[in-house]
Amino acid sequence: MSKPPFISLVGLLLVLGNGPALANDAPLRLKDLQRCGNLFATDELTFCLRSEGLASGDMKLMLSGKPLQVTSQEDGRLRLTLRKDRHQSGPLWLEQGERRSNPVWLTVNGSHVLAAGPDEVAKNMDGLTTYLNLISLIIEEKYDGLDEARRLAKKYGAEVVGAIAPLNTYQLRLPVKNLTERDAMVLRLGNEVSVDAVVVEESGAEEPIEQDQEKKPRNSEWVANRFLDAVDYYRHRMPSRKAPIQTHPVRIGIIERNVDFDSPEFSNYVGDCDPQEPRACVYARDAESPAEHGTTVTGILAARSVEPGDSGFLSALEPASSGFEIIVERNSDAGITANVAASVNLVEDGVRVLNWSWGIHRVGTRDVEGEEVDSLVRSGVAMSGYEELLEEFFLWLRREHPDVLVVNSAGNGSARSGQDDYRLPSSFITEQLLVVGGHQRDDKRDVPVEHPEYVTKRPSSNIDMRVDITASACTRAATLEAGKRGDVHCGTSYATPMVTGVVGAMLSINPQLAPEQVRELLRRSALTIGRDTDFEPVEADDLTAPILPSERSYQLDNQDIGRSARLDMRKALELTVDSLRDTR
Repeated sequence: MSKPPFISLVGLLLVLGNGPALANDAPLRLKDLQRCGNLFATDELTFCLRSEGLASGDMKLMLSGKPLQVTSQEDGRLRLTLRKDRHQSGPLWLEQGERRSNPVWLTVNGSHVLAAGPDEVAKNMDGLTTYLNLISLIIEEKYDGLDEARRLAKKYGAEVVGAIAPLNTYQLRLPVKNLTERDAMVLRLGNEVSVDAVVVEESGAEEPIEQDQEKKPRNSEWVANRFLDAVDYYRHRMPSRKAPIQTHPVRIGIIERNVDFDSPEFSNYVGDCDPQEPRACVYARDAESPAEHGTTVTGILAARSVEPGDSGFLSALEPASSGFEIIVERNSDAGITANVAASVNLVEDGVRVLNWSWGIHRVGTRDVEGEEVDSLVRSGVAMSGYEELLEEFFLWLRREHPDVLVVNSAGNGSARSGQDDYRLPSSFITEQLLVVGGHQRDDKRDVPVEHPEYVTKRPSSNIDMRVDITASACTRAATLEAGKRGDVHCGTSYATPMVTGVVGAMLSINPQLAPEQVRELLRRSALTIGRDTDFEPVEADDLTAPILPSERSYQLDNQDIGRSARLDMRKALELTVDSLRDTR
C-alpha cells in the first residue's frame, strides 16, 4: 500500500483499556500529547498520545482537518511520526463513527523538556521537591547550543534529553544518585566558560492552583470591570451599519495543563472548530475534573453558558468577532522550564497574547505584614536559574517577536511583586509583560460602578508599582451539570484572564497595537480603586502603579488621578476603536 501524499506515518500503536462495549459508551478524549523519541530529529517528529474511550474498529486521526491513516491496537496509546516539511502546527483530534474527541494543539516546533518521574526527585534542605538528575543549561550566545551541550554531556557522562533551542537552553540527564552528587556537578557545570546559567527545577507536578478562599458563590465581581458592557459594545459597535469595523482573528496561548470537555461549558468545543466561522475555538488536553485550575482559567475566556454573566468573554463576542483560537498548552509537567518551553512554541505558532496565571516566590519572602509567604516558594538556587531563563525568554521575545504580550498574575502572597529577589516572573521590567493584581467588591459601599469605592484591594493580592492593573479576582468553577456552577475560585490567577480576554479583543479591533500601546490604553481607560484611609500610602505600597495625569485623557474629577488602576473592559475597547484613526 502506498503512503498518503501528505504524511509519513510510522509505528502507530493503539490499545483499548476497557473493552469495546465500555469504550463505545464513553466519550472519546485525548488526555495527553507530547514529543517523544528523538527530540533532536529535524526531518521527522515523533509524538506520543494517550486517549480514552476508543472502541475496536475504524478510527481517524485528524490534523488540521486532514485525516492520517492509522492502525488500531490496544491500550489507548498512539505513537505518531510525521515529516516536518509536510505539516504545520494545528489542532489534532480523533474520530470514531459519530464520536469526536477534544482537539489538542500539535506543534511542529522543537522546544520540549522532560518531567522527572517519582524516582527522580528528592527533598532539598528547604523541604522542597527538587529534580535529582534533570537540569538545564543556558549556553552563551556565541556557542552553538546543541553542539556545546553535547560536548559538556560527554565530558560529564550526562545525556542531552531536552531543548529550548531558541533560548540556547538544553536539558541534561546527569549521572548522579543523590543531591550531594547533583549539587557538585551543578557547581562544576556552572563554572564552565560556555555556560551562562544552570536551571535546577523544583517541583513534582507543578502546583496547579494559585488562589485564596472565598465563600460567596458569584461572578458578580465582573461587574466591577464592566464585563457585560464590553460584550454589548463589541457585539453592536463592530458590525455597526454607520461605521463598521473589520475585526481580525487572534490566537491566544494559555499556559495550563488541560480543560474538562465533559463540562457543559466546554462540550461544544469537541471535534473540529473553524475560527473563521467566526467563533472561539479551544484546543486542550482533557482534564479529569471541571474544578481544576486550567478549566477555570480558560473558562473566563471561553466558557459557553446560557447565562451571559457566566459565559467566557471571547466566546460571548460571537459573531461580531473574526474568531479566536485559544490554545491551552503546558509542554510537560516539568515546572517553570516547561512553561517557558510551551511559551516559545506557542509564540512561534503565531500567538499574540500569552496568559501566565502562575508565579513563584523565593523562600524567605515576607508579606506586607512581615510574615513569611508559604505558598509557591522556591529555593534561592532554583530562583537564580529561573530568573536567567525568563530573562533569555524576554530578550528573545523583544528581538524576534516584539508584538507579543505576556499577561502575568501578580500573585497572592500579600507581598511586593516588583522585588526581583522574591517574586518571578512579575518583577521583570519589560514592555512585553503586563502584571495583573486582584480587587474585590466593597459590600459596605452602595455606590455606582464608576465610583472609586465600588471595589477595594483584595488583601491577598501582591502589590506595588510593578502591578499595571487590577481585575476581579473571583469566579466560579465549571461542573458536570448543565446550568449549575461550582465552587468559588479566587486569586490573581483569575484576574489575569480577564485582562488577557480584553487584550485579545483589543487586538482583534486593531492588530497594529504594540504591547506598550496596549498597556497605555488599558491604564488610560482604567477605573480607580478607593482606599480605607485618608492618607496617601508610601511609595510602592499601593495596589498598582498610580494613574498619572499624563495617562488620563478624561476624568470624572480630580479624585481619579493617583489612584490604583482598575480594569474597565468597555472603555478599553472604546479607546481601541479610537486608536484606529492613529494607525491608519
